[in-house]
Amino acid sequence: MAVPLLQAYKVGRYIAGQKLRGNKRYPLVLMLEPLFQCNLACSGCGKIDYPKETLQKRVSVEDALRAVDECGAPMVSIPGGEPLIHKEMPQIVAGIVARKKFVYLCTNAILLSKHIDDYKPSPYLTFSIHLDGSRERHDESVCQEGVFDKAVAAIRLARSKGFRVTINCTLFSGENPEAVAAFFDEAMALGIEGIMVSPGYSYHHAPRQDVFLGRSASKRLFREIFKHGRTASSPKGRSRTRWTFNHSPLFLDFLAGNQEYQCTPWSMPTYNLFGWQRPCYLLTDEGYAPTFKSLMEDTEWEKYGVGRNPACDNCMAHCGFEGTAVDDAFSHPLKLLKTTLLGARVTGPMAPDLPILYSDGDRRPRAGAAIATVAVADVKRSNRPPEGGHPSSPQ
Repeated sequence: MAVPLLQAYKVGRYIAGQKLRGNKRYPLVLMLEPLFQCNLACSGCGKIDYPKETLQKRVSVEDALRAVDECGAPMVSIPGGEPLIHKEMPQIVAGIVARKKFVYLCTNAILLSKHIDDYKPSPYLTFSIHLDGSRERHDESVCQEGVFDKAVAAIRLARSKGFRVTINCTLFSGENPEAVAAFFDEAMALGIEGIMVSPGYSYHHAPRQDVFLGRSASKRLFREIFKHGRTASSPKGRSRTRWTFNHSPLFLDFLAGNQEYQCTPWSMPTYNLFGWQRPCYLLTDEGYAPTFKSLMEDTEWEKYGVGRNPACDNCMAHCGFEGTAVDDAFSHPLKLLKTTLLGARVTGPMAPDLPILYSDGDRRPRAGAAIATVAVADVKRSNRPPEGGHPSSPQ
Protein backbone atom coordinates (compact mmCIF):
# COMPACT_ATOMS: atom_id res chain seq x y z
CA MET A 1 0.00 0.00 0.00
CA ALA A 2 1.55 3.33 -1.11
CA VAL A 3 -0.04 5.38 1.67
CA PRO A 4 0.11 4.02 5.26
CA LEU A 5 -3.18 3.50 7.07
CA LEU A 6 -2.51 6.35 9.50
CA GLN A 7 -2.13 8.82 6.66
CA ALA A 8 -5.10 7.44 4.71
CA TYR A 9 -7.28 7.67 7.82
CA LYS A 10 -6.27 11.21 8.81
CA VAL A 11 -6.48 12.62 5.29
CA GLY A 12 -9.78 10.83 4.69
CA ARG A 13 -11.20 12.23 7.92
CA TYR A 14 -10.09 15.73 6.90
CA ILE A 15 -11.79 15.46 3.49
CA ALA A 16 -14.96 14.05 5.05
CA GLY A 17 -15.03 17.03 7.41
CA GLN A 18 -14.71 19.46 4.51
CA LYS A 19 -17.55 17.69 2.69
CA LEU A 20 -19.81 17.73 5.77
CA ARG A 21 -19.22 21.47 6.17
CA GLY A 22 -20.20 22.00 2.52
CA ASN A 23 -16.83 23.41 1.47
CA LYS A 24 -16.46 23.10 -2.31
CA ARG A 25 -12.93 24.49 -2.34
CA TYR A 26 -10.44 23.28 0.23
CA PRO A 27 -6.68 22.61 0.24
CA LEU A 28 -5.43 19.04 0.21
CA VAL A 29 -1.67 19.61 -0.04
CA LEU A 30 0.26 22.81 0.67
CA MET A 31 3.07 23.32 -1.84
CA LEU A 32 5.65 25.10 0.31
CA GLU A 33 8.53 26.51 -1.75
CA PRO A 34 11.10 27.83 0.75
CA LEU A 35 13.64 28.83 -1.91
CA PHE A 36 14.25 28.84 -5.67
CA GLN A 37 17.99 28.16 -5.60
CA CYS A 38 19.08 24.74 -6.84
CA ASN A 39 22.30 22.81 -7.38
CA LEU A 40 21.04 21.52 -10.74
CA ALA A 41 19.71 23.19 -13.89
CA CYS A 42 17.32 20.65 -15.38
CA SER A 43 16.19 21.17 -18.97
CA GLY A 44 12.49 20.98 -18.09
CA CYS A 45 12.54 23.18 -14.99
CA GLY A 46 11.00 26.65 -14.94
CA LYS A 47 11.68 27.39 -11.27
CA ILE A 48 15.25 28.63 -11.08
CA ASP A 49 15.50 31.45 -13.64
CA TYR A 50 15.63 34.30 -11.14
CA PRO A 51 18.42 36.82 -10.52
CA LYS A 52 21.05 36.05 -7.90
CA GLU A 53 19.50 38.23 -5.19
CA THR A 54 16.24 36.26 -5.43
CA LEU A 55 17.96 32.88 -5.52
CA GLN A 56 19.78 33.75 -2.30
CA LYS A 57 16.57 34.52 -0.40
CA ARG A 58 14.83 32.02 1.88
CA VAL A 59 11.40 31.67 3.45
CA SER A 60 11.98 31.85 7.21
CA VAL A 61 10.96 29.14 9.66
CA GLU A 62 8.34 31.48 11.11
CA ASP A 63 6.81 32.35 7.73
CA ALA A 64 6.85 28.71 6.59
CA LEU A 65 5.03 27.48 9.69
CA ARG A 66 2.62 30.40 9.55
CA ALA A 67 1.71 29.35 6.01
CA VAL A 68 1.19 25.75 7.18
CA ASP A 69 -1.19 26.95 9.89
CA GLU A 70 -2.97 29.44 7.66
CA CYS A 71 -3.59 26.85 4.95
CA GLY A 72 -4.60 24.00 7.23
CA ALA A 73 -4.01 21.24 4.66
CA PRO A 74 -3.20 17.81 6.15
CA MET A 75 -0.22 17.32 3.82
CA VAL A 76 2.72 19.58 2.95
CA SER A 77 4.98 19.09 -0.05
CA ILE A 78 8.30 20.98 0.05
CA PRO A 79 9.72 21.41 -3.47
CA GLY A 80 12.17 24.04 -4.67
CA GLY A 81 14.79 24.80 -5.85
CA GLU A 82 16.58 22.24 -3.75
CA PRO A 83 15.17 22.32 -0.19
CA LEU A 84 18.26 20.75 1.42
CA ILE A 85 20.22 23.93 0.55
CA HIS A 86 18.02 25.79 3.07
CA LYS A 87 19.99 25.86 6.35
CA GLU A 88 16.81 25.96 8.46
CA MET A 89 15.05 23.12 6.65
CA PRO A 90 15.40 20.72 9.62
CA GLN A 91 13.56 23.23 11.84
CA ILE A 92 10.84 23.75 9.22
CA VAL A 93 10.30 20.00 8.86
CA ALA A 94 10.34 19.46 12.63
CA GLY A 95 7.71 22.17 13.05
CA ILE A 96 5.44 20.59 10.45
CA VAL A 97 5.86 17.11 11.93
CA ALA A 98 5.08 18.49 15.40
CA ARG A 99 1.76 19.68 13.95
CA LYS A 100 1.11 16.11 12.79
CA LYS A 101 1.01 17.13 9.14
CA PHE A 102 2.37 14.68 6.58
CA VAL A 103 5.37 16.30 4.93
CA TYR A 104 6.98 15.21 1.66
CA LEU A 105 10.47 16.70 1.45
CA CYS A 106 11.31 16.75 -2.27
CA THR A 107 14.99 16.52 -3.11
CA ASN A 108 17.36 15.57 -5.90
CA ALA A 109 19.25 13.77 -3.08
CA ILE A 110 22.69 15.16 -3.92
CA LEU A 111 22.97 16.60 -0.39
CA LEU A 112 20.91 14.00 1.45
CA SER A 113 23.79 11.89 2.81
CA LYS A 114 25.34 15.06 4.23
CA HIS A 115 22.19 16.22 6.00
CA ILE A 116 20.22 13.07 6.75
CA ASP A 117 21.19 13.02 10.43
CA ASP A 118 19.50 16.43 10.82
CA TYR A 119 16.16 14.62 10.49
CA LYS A 120 14.40 11.95 12.55
CA PRO A 121 12.38 9.10 11.04
CA SER A 122 8.67 9.68 11.53
CA PRO A 123 5.41 8.42 10.02
CA TYR A 124 4.81 12.09 9.17
CA LEU A 125 8.03 12.56 7.15
CA THR A 126 8.78 11.19 3.68
CA PHE A 127 11.80 11.92 1.51
CA SER A 128 10.46 12.26 -2.04
CA ILE A 129 13.48 11.74 -4.26
CA HIS A 130 13.58 12.98 -7.84
CA LEU A 131 14.26 10.24 -10.39
CA ASP A 132 13.13 10.64 -14.00
CA GLY A 133 14.30 7.26 -15.25
CA SER A 134 17.20 4.84 -15.23
CA ARG A 135 20.78 6.08 -15.06
CA GLU A 136 21.22 7.42 -18.59
CA ARG A 137 17.72 8.91 -18.85
CA HIS A 138 17.80 10.60 -15.45
CA ASP A 139 21.26 12.09 -15.87
CA GLU A 140 20.20 13.41 -19.27
CA SER A 141 17.08 14.96 -17.72
CA VAL A 142 19.00 16.78 -14.97
CA CYS A 143 21.88 17.69 -17.32
CA GLN A 144 24.58 16.22 -15.11
CA GLU A 145 26.27 12.83 -15.00
CA GLY A 146 26.39 10.84 -11.79
CA VAL A 147 23.21 12.22 -10.20
CA PHE A 148 21.27 8.96 -10.64
CA ASP A 149 23.88 6.99 -8.70
CA LYS A 150 23.86 9.56 -5.88
CA ALA A 151 20.07 9.43 -5.71
CA VAL A 152 20.00 5.62 -5.55
CA ALA A 153 22.66 5.61 -2.82
CA ALA A 154 20.63 8.20 -0.89
CA ILE A 155 17.47 6.07 -1.19
CA ARG A 156 19.29 3.07 0.24
CA LEU A 157 20.76 5.18 3.04
CA ALA A 158 17.41 6.71 3.98
CA ARG A 159 15.69 3.31 3.96
CA SER A 160 18.45 1.83 6.14
CA LYS A 161 17.80 4.55 8.72
CA GLY A 162 14.07 3.90 8.79
CA PHE A 163 12.77 6.83 6.72
CA ARG A 164 9.76 6.70 4.46
CA VAL A 165 10.96 7.15 0.86
CA THR A 166 9.09 7.70 -2.39
CA ILE A 167 10.31 8.82 -5.79
CA ASN A 168 8.83 11.53 -7.97
CA CYS A 169 9.20 10.96 -11.70
CA THR A 170 8.43 13.39 -14.51
CA LEU A 171 7.99 11.99 -18.00
CA PHE A 172 8.90 13.98 -21.11
CA SER A 173 8.63 13.56 -24.87
CA GLY A 174 10.50 10.67 -26.41
CA GLU A 175 9.92 8.29 -23.51
CA ASN A 176 10.02 4.58 -24.32
CA PRO A 177 7.16 2.81 -22.46
CA GLU A 178 9.17 -0.39 -22.07
CA ALA A 179 12.13 1.55 -20.62
CA VAL A 180 9.85 3.42 -18.21
CA ALA A 181 8.35 0.11 -17.07
CA ALA A 182 11.83 -1.30 -16.49
CA PHE A 183 12.73 1.79 -14.48
CA PHE A 184 9.61 1.40 -12.32
CA ASP A 185 10.69 -2.20 -11.62
CA GLU A 186 14.16 -0.94 -10.72
CA ALA A 187 12.74 1.73 -8.41
CA MET A 188 10.41 -0.65 -6.58
CA ALA A 189 13.34 -3.04 -6.01
CA LEU A 190 15.00 -0.28 -3.93
CA GLY A 191 12.32 -0.70 -1.27
CA ILE A 192 10.57 2.61 -1.83
CA GLU A 193 7.04 3.17 -0.56
CA GLY A 194 5.64 4.25 -3.90
CA ILE A 195 6.06 6.15 -7.16
CA MET A 196 4.70 9.61 -7.93
CA VAL A 197 4.55 10.18 -11.68
CA SER A 198 3.35 13.00 -13.88
CA PRO A 199 3.82 14.26 -17.44
CA GLY A 200 6.07 17.31 -17.53
CA TYR A 201 4.32 20.68 -17.56
CA SER A 202 5.52 23.06 -20.30
CA TYR A 203 6.92 25.82 -18.10
CA HIS A 204 7.11 29.06 -20.05
CA HIS A 205 10.48 29.74 -18.38
CA ALA A 206 12.00 26.28 -18.94
CA PRO A 207 15.29 26.36 -20.91
CA ARG A 208 13.95 23.82 -23.43
CA GLN A 209 10.41 23.71 -24.80
CA ASP A 210 10.84 20.66 -27.03
CA VAL A 211 10.86 18.15 -24.16
CA PHE A 212 7.22 18.40 -23.10
CA LEU A 213 4.39 16.01 -23.88
CA GLY A 214 1.08 17.10 -25.36
CA ARG A 215 -2.10 15.93 -23.69
CA SER A 216 -2.99 13.20 -26.21
CA ALA A 217 0.60 11.94 -26.28
CA SER A 218 0.60 11.75 -22.47
CA LYS A 219 -2.51 9.56 -22.43
CA ARG A 220 -1.14 7.21 -25.08
CA LEU A 221 2.18 6.96 -23.23
CA PHE A 222 0.59 6.07 -19.90
CA ARG A 223 -1.63 3.44 -21.47
CA GLU A 224 1.42 1.76 -22.96
CA ILE A 225 3.38 1.99 -19.69
CA PHE A 226 0.49 0.48 -17.72
CA LYS A 227 0.19 -2.33 -20.28
CA HIS A 228 3.83 -3.23 -19.63
CA GLY A 229 3.19 -3.29 -15.90
CA ARG A 230 -0.05 -5.25 -15.82
CA THR A 231 -0.19 -8.36 -13.67
CA ALA A 232 -1.40 -11.75 -14.86
CA SER A 233 -4.59 -11.30 -12.83
CA SER A 234 -5.56 -8.06 -14.62
CA PRO A 235 -8.95 -8.31 -16.38
CA LYS A 236 -9.02 -7.92 -20.15
CA GLY A 237 -8.50 -4.30 -21.20
CA ARG A 238 -7.41 -3.30 -17.70
CA SER A 239 -4.03 -2.92 -16.03
CA ARG A 240 -3.64 -3.68 -12.35
CA THR A 241 0.08 -2.98 -12.26
CA ARG A 242 2.82 -4.63 -10.25
CA TRP A 243 3.98 -1.18 -9.14
CA THR A 244 2.81 0.84 -6.15
CA PHE A 245 1.91 4.45 -6.91
CA ASN A 246 1.61 7.34 -4.50
CA HIS A 247 -1.59 8.41 -6.27
CA SER A 248 -5.29 7.74 -6.11
CA PRO A 249 -6.43 5.01 -8.56
CA LEU A 250 -8.70 7.51 -10.34
CA PHE A 251 -5.78 9.84 -11.04
CA LEU A 252 -3.95 6.94 -12.71
CA ASP A 253 -7.10 6.22 -14.71
CA PHE A 254 -7.14 9.90 -15.69
CA LEU A 255 -3.52 9.65 -16.92
CA ALA A 256 -4.64 6.75 -19.11
CA GLY A 257 -7.25 8.99 -20.74
CA ASN A 258 -10.36 7.58 -19.09
CA GLN A 259 -11.59 10.48 -16.95
CA GLU A 260 -12.90 13.84 -18.17
CA TYR A 261 -11.42 15.88 -15.32
CA GLN A 262 -11.03 19.62 -14.91
CA CYS A 263 -8.21 20.75 -12.64
CA THR A 264 -8.78 21.99 -9.09
CA PRO A 265 -5.79 24.30 -8.57
CA TRP A 266 -6.95 25.35 -5.08
CA SER A 267 -6.45 21.78 -3.85
CA MET A 268 -2.66 22.28 -3.88
CA PRO A 269 -2.01 25.98 -3.14
CA THR A 270 1.54 27.33 -3.31
CA TYR A 271 3.36 29.56 -0.82
CA ASN A 272 6.83 30.90 -1.63
CA LEU A 273 9.11 33.92 -1.26
CA PHE A 274 6.57 36.21 -2.92
CA GLY A 275 3.47 35.08 -1.03
CA TRP A 276 0.52 32.91 -2.09
CA GLN A 277 0.99 32.18 -5.79
CA ARG A 278 -2.01 32.45 -8.10
CA PRO A 279 -3.51 30.19 -9.28
CA CYS A 280 -1.29 27.13 -8.84
CA TYR A 281 2.20 25.74 -8.47
CA LEU A 282 2.88 25.67 -12.23
CA LEU A 283 1.67 29.05 -13.49
CA THR A 284 4.29 31.45 -12.18
CA ASP A 285 3.33 34.73 -13.87
CA GLU A 286 -0.21 35.32 -12.59
CA GLY A 287 0.50 37.30 -9.43
CA TYR A 288 0.36 36.67 -5.69
CA ALA A 289 -2.22 37.01 -2.93
CA PRO A 290 -1.38 38.57 0.46
CA THR A 291 -3.13 35.83 2.46
CA PHE A 292 -4.43 32.31 1.98
CA LYS A 293 -7.96 33.64 2.48
CA SER A 294 -7.44 36.11 -0.35
CA LEU A 295 -6.02 33.37 -2.59
CA MET A 296 -9.08 31.21 -2.07
CA GLU A 297 -11.73 33.94 -2.20
CA ASP A 298 -10.37 36.54 -4.63
CA THR A 299 -8.71 34.43 -7.34
CA GLU A 300 -10.80 34.25 -10.51
CA TRP A 301 -10.68 30.46 -10.65
CA GLU A 302 -13.02 30.30 -13.63
CA LYS A 303 -10.24 31.78 -15.79
CA TYR A 304 -8.00 28.75 -15.30
CA GLY A 305 -8.19 25.15 -16.41
CA VAL A 306 -8.23 23.00 -19.54
CA GLY A 307 -10.23 24.76 -22.26
CA ARG A 308 -10.39 27.95 -20.22
CA ASN A 309 -6.80 29.11 -20.54
CA PRO A 310 -4.22 28.27 -23.25
CA ALA A 311 -1.50 27.87 -20.60
CA CYS A 312 -3.49 25.04 -19.01
CA ASP A 313 -4.47 23.02 -22.07
CA ASN A 314 -1.63 20.47 -22.06
CA CYS A 315 -1.43 20.10 -18.28
CA MET A 316 -2.11 16.73 -16.65
CA ALA A 317 0.07 17.30 -13.59
CA HIS A 318 -0.85 15.81 -10.23
CA CYS A 319 -0.83 19.24 -8.57
CA GLY A 320 -3.87 20.18 -10.64
CA PHE A 321 -5.70 16.88 -11.05
CA GLU A 322 -4.95 14.69 -8.03
CA GLY A 323 -7.33 16.82 -5.97
CA THR A 324 -10.00 16.37 -8.65
CA ALA A 325 -9.53 12.61 -8.57
CA VAL A 326 -9.73 12.49 -4.76
CA ASP A 327 -12.91 14.56 -4.79
CA ASP A 328 -14.39 12.25 -7.42
CA ALA A 329 -13.46 9.22 -5.30
CA PHE A 330 -15.37 10.61 -2.31
CA SER A 331 -18.36 11.45 -4.49
CA HIS A 332 -18.38 8.08 -6.32
CA PRO A 333 -16.98 5.37 -4.01
CA LEU A 334 -18.18 2.50 -6.21
CA LYS A 335 -16.31 3.99 -9.16
CA LEU A 336 -13.19 4.18 -6.97
CA LEU A 337 -13.65 0.57 -5.82
CA LYS A 338 -14.01 -0.68 -9.40
CA THR A 339 -10.89 1.15 -10.58
CA THR A 340 -8.94 0.00 -7.52
CA LEU A 341 -9.84 -3.65 -8.10
CA LEU A 342 -9.56 -3.73 -11.89
CA GLY A 343 -6.87 -1.12 -12.57
CA ALA A 344 -6.81 1.61 -15.20
CA ARG A 345 -8.44 0.87 -18.54
CA VAL A 346 -5.78 0.64 -21.25
CA THR A 347 -7.90 -0.12 -24.34
CA GLY A 348 -10.97 1.35 -25.96
CA PRO A 349 -12.00 4.97 -26.55
CA MET A 350 -10.63 7.73 -24.39
CA ALA A 351 -12.73 10.29 -22.55
CA PRO A 352 -13.51 13.34 -24.72
CA ASP A 353 -11.41 16.46 -24.33
CA LEU A 354 -12.98 19.38 -22.50
CA PRO A 355 -14.35 22.09 -24.83
CA ILE A 356 -12.30 25.19 -25.66
CA LEU A 357 -14.00 28.22 -24.13
CA TYR A 358 -11.55 30.96 -25.09
CA SER A 359 -11.16 32.72 -28.42
CA ASP A 360 -8.20 32.30 -30.75
CA GLY A 361 -6.87 35.73 -29.81
CA ASP A 362 -6.92 35.12 -26.07
CA ARG A 363 -3.74 35.01 -24.10
CA ARG A 364 -3.47 33.71 -20.55
CA PRO A 365 -6.07 35.59 -18.46
CA ARG A 366 -4.60 37.65 -15.69
CA ALA A 367 -6.23 37.40 -12.28
CA GLY A 368 -6.32 39.82 -9.37
CA ALA A 369 -3.32 41.99 -10.22
CA ALA A 370 -4.62 44.76 -7.96
CA ILE A 371 -4.54 42.56 -4.87
CA ALA A 372 -1.21 40.85 -5.45
CA THR A 373 1.45 41.54 -2.84
CA VAL A 374 4.11 41.32 -5.55
CA ALA A 375 3.32 42.55 -9.04
CA VAL A 376 4.29 40.14 -11.79
CA ALA A 377 6.43 42.85 -13.38
CA ASP A 378 8.48 43.05 -10.16
CA VAL A 379 9.34 39.35 -10.19
CA LYS A 380 12.53 39.45 -12.20
CA ARG A 381 13.54 36.50 -14.34
CA SER A 382 17.04 35.64 -15.44
CA ASN A 383 17.84 32.45 -17.34
CA ARG A 384 20.84 31.15 -15.47
CA PRO A 385 22.61 27.96 -14.42
CA PRO A 386 22.78 27.07 -10.71
CA GLU A 387 25.25 28.75 -8.39
CA GLY A 388 28.76 27.64 -9.22
CA GLY A 389 28.27 27.43 -12.98
CA HIS A 390 26.51 25.08 -15.36
CA PRO A 391 25.92 21.62 -13.89
CA SER A 392 28.06 20.02 -16.56
CA SER A 393 31.01 22.13 -15.41
CA PRO A 394 33.43 20.89 -12.73
CA GLN A 395 32.30 21.94 -9.25
